[in-house]
Amino acid sequence: MKIKDIMTRDIIQVDKDVDLKYVLKLMKKYNITKIPVVENKKLIGLITDSHIAVKLGSIRSRGVPAARLHASSVMEKDLINVSPDQDVITILETVGEPGPTMLTVIEDDELVGIVTKADLLPLVNSPKPVEDFMNTSIHTVSPDDRIIHARRRMIDEHIARLPVLNNGILIGVISDIDIVYALAKVKKSFPLGKQKHQLDELLVNDAMKSPAITIQAEESIEEAAKLMLEAGVGFFPVMRGDKVIGIISRTDLLKTIPIQQ
Repeated sequence: MKIKDIMTRDIIQVDKDVDLKYVLKLMKKYNITKIPVVENKKLIGLITDSHIAVKLGSIRSRGVPAARLHASSVMEKDLINVSPDQDVITILETVGEPGPTMLTVIEDDELVGIVTKADLLPLVNSPKPVEDFMNTSIHTVSPDDRIIHARRRMIDEHIARLPVLNNGILIGVISDIDIVYALAKVKKSFPLGKQKHQLDELLVNDAMKSPAITIQAEESIEEAAKLMLEAGVGFFPVMRGDKVIGIISRTDLLKTIPIQQ
């Protein structure tokens, strides 16, 4: 199977000079967290929710609203380009390794497609239960934790999402993109002199998605991939009854795909 057989051809992309406010509108409209950046139709970078969160949360940009930041100021320049005729196996071999989570497909020096982990989910077909592949090391936050605490936990643990528990009960999830929207709203709604206090006091409860979309431990890996694709989420808290016992992510699911030469 070739990359051209699974890549997304209808690409949401932005020019380097558009403002971040417009980028965030696109992300919300299309439920995406990554957007390629172009200049004169040539690919020059990639905007990710994680990178935006870092930029909006940094001290030097706390007084700068999203409307005054340009795409070029928040994009990542380290890209991994692939060819449409490249074998999908070459992507599967690197699943879970550090690097961009969106691959850009280049042909004749032009961007012709993108490949995300969501594009690979239809290849998951294992009948084995989710609990066999889930991660049992669960990092969580409470609704009363501050956003800056949640973000620090994500950075320290190299994760993009956290379950939110209230007295041991799952009530929601918070991700990089949720934090981005919350930070952008503060910058838009409060004058410069009040922004630091508002950002520091912003709570997980103010930004999390609720209720959380979950999956039961006995469900199959194939069903988990199908549901994850339909829901447009990157992970599921894994439940046994009403208790969280693990986490399953797109990366975990993709690692179940057999790599055959």
